Amino acid sequence: MCKGLSSLPNSCLERAKGLKARLGNILQKPDWKLTCCKIGKNRPTTEECLKWKHSFEKLLSSKYGMCAFTAFLVSEFSEENIAFYFACEEYRSTKSAAKLAAKAQKIYDEFIGSDAPREINIDHETRDITKSNMESPSPACFDMAQHRIYMLMAKDCYPRFLRSQTYREMAYEDGDKRRFPVHPENV
Repeated sequence: MCKGLSSLPNSCLERAKGLKARLGNILQKPDWKLTCCKIGKNRPTTEECLKWKHSFEKLLSSKYGMCAFTAFLVSEFSEENIAFYFACEEYRSTKSAAKLAAKAQKIYDEFIGSDAPREINIDHETRDITKSNMESPSPACFDMAQHRIYMLMAKDCYPRFLRSQTYREMAYEDGDKRRFPVHPENV
């Protein structure tokens, strides 16, 4: 190890190793089109793809839409957002009060804590409120953070997804762009 790296704290080195591993996985898959979005009969219909542009909720409610959007987030190095969002959804549906604390801690450690391997981008106030909520975990303890991430995806990632070449190709099954025009001002 070079002298420059040996002076860094272990947490920095561990995070760098994690990023290197994630980057390596993505570089092995330069095309973000996922198999579930493109294979034969499993391919979504043109009409289904076009419904995704009506609202972020329609995209999230579609199996294929989620597949394509998640692949897009992977290509943008921000898949932690969708992973956190759905971890919160699953957490909120936990019926057992005994399991809430353990699940809450797992989500916090993975996405919010200072050494989180998949740290989400939330403001300091939201982070502090979520940390405070961890003292007495309830089904709603991640609501504020989840809402912030949802809004980030809806206002930032979702419009970029709709403008992406791969989405446009999916929305035009036969390649006839005159049939179902998608104009940037409409997305």
